[in-house]
Amino acid sequence: MDERLDNLPGGNPDRRDFLRRSALAAGALALGGCTKRNNRPKKPNIVFIMADDLGYECIGANGGNSYSTPALDRLAGEGVRFEHCYAQPLCTPTRVKLMTGLSNVRNYVEFGVLGGNETTFAQLFRQRGYATCVVGKWQLGGDLDGPGHFGFDEYCLWQLNRRPGRYPNPGLEINGRQVDFSNGEYGPDVVSDYALDFISRNRDQPFLLYYPMILTHCPFEPTPASAEWDPSSPGSPTYKGDPKYFGEMVSYMDGIVGKLDSHLEQLGIRENTVLIFVGDNGTDRPVVSLLDGREIAGAKRETTDAGTRVPLIANWPGVFSGGSVCSDIVDMSDFLPTLCECANLEIPSQLALDGRSFLPQLKGRPGNPRDWIYVWYSRSGRRNEAREFTRNQRYKLYRTGEFYDVQADPLESEPLNSTGLRKQQAKTRKKLQDALDSFANARPDYLK
Repeated sequence: MDERLDNLPGGNPDRRDFLRRSALAAGALALGGCTKRNNRPKKPNIVFIMADDLGYECIGANGGNSYSTPALDRLAGEGVRFEHCYAQPLCTPTRVKLMTGLSNVRNYVEFGVLGGNETTFAQLFRQRGYATCVVGKWQLGGDLDGPGHFGFDEYCLWQLNRRPGRYPNPGLEINGRQVDFSNGEYGPDVVSDYALDFISRNRDQPFLLYYPMILTHCPFEPTPASAEWDPSSPGSPTYKGDPKYFGEMVSYMDGIVGKLDSHLEQLGIRENTVLIFVGDNGTDRPVVSLLDGREIAGAKRETTDAGTRVPLIANWPGVFSGGSVCSDIVDMSDFLPTLCECANLEIPSQLALDGRSFLPQLKGRPGNPRDWIYVWYSRSGRRNEAREFTRNQRYKLYRTGEFYDVQADPLESEPLNSTGLRKQQAKTRKKLQDALDSFANARPDYLK
């Protein structure tokens, strides 16, 4: 393990020693082993970060007025910022869609589960010789061998096969072991320290780091940067905690992103590393934030904009268009093909993805932007409980017939009257209806 770990913020000798032992054991985790590395021209590294319960309105670069996000603001200012990226309204559905490149209608089983036969972007990268690692929050099942099965050589995770505390003195799973911390450790620090070490150990070969963050999900409670931080705390006694701490958690999350970015720079590999940041769904209730001076109430679990619109920032020095803003619409299924195209990895045709790469837009070219995205959302996985819609940047059409101008009516309080639509609205509605119809029989019979 790299000696730089000794100087990481929030580090302590006991944790560093454990992480050293865990890293040495990580090689035994990968099922079937890794492809042998070779001496072909170096492929880009991938650092893919996904914040938990962080809506579009929380980032300063997006116009957010409530929180401090200097690291992300700088990455956006030097990279590409998207105005219309939409997730599923809840964490597991988004993770399944993002990792497989498929709409939930095709493969979502139930909350907390990723079907064992699915192919993930990590598997594709590992097959092409990448070292792969996942740190942060899992929530996809599979027990202690789950991350290895889905393509990760090593892992440092919360909520793999249990659900202990995640913030002060957390319980984690690290490369096949359950590990409980009790010396004032902070869960996000432990997993991000592991990420830094993984990067250090693999600086001379292509690597994929997937970091679905623990922050900023409730319980809302003090971080180690807070005057109210208690290193002996067992964690919040309530599920939600106190929303007054949400801003501190956003700032701490941003600091971790900055820490990763700085580490890449210090190792001299930042220019060969793609760094992408996204949210997994809208901000949780009861958090209320300001976006360009307007109040945005968190709406996680809801299919409105406040439940699904998330930040997306991408940065690759010298490759991605610096300081640009893209208004094309992006779906969670689009990340798998985009990551693969960044690394020039061929996607097996039998996967029949719903996603489409937005790499051309990242490079400042027109690309092949979407006219619409499609969302099938059911927390339980039951088809009779699903909310289903198609949308573009402005309009949204539900399977049940409600048609909204979400720009004018973001809370979806009053559907448009189908008999009084303007010509362009009627044309858009028909296009969205045709898109919905194309998924009419997409749910496999074997899924409930």
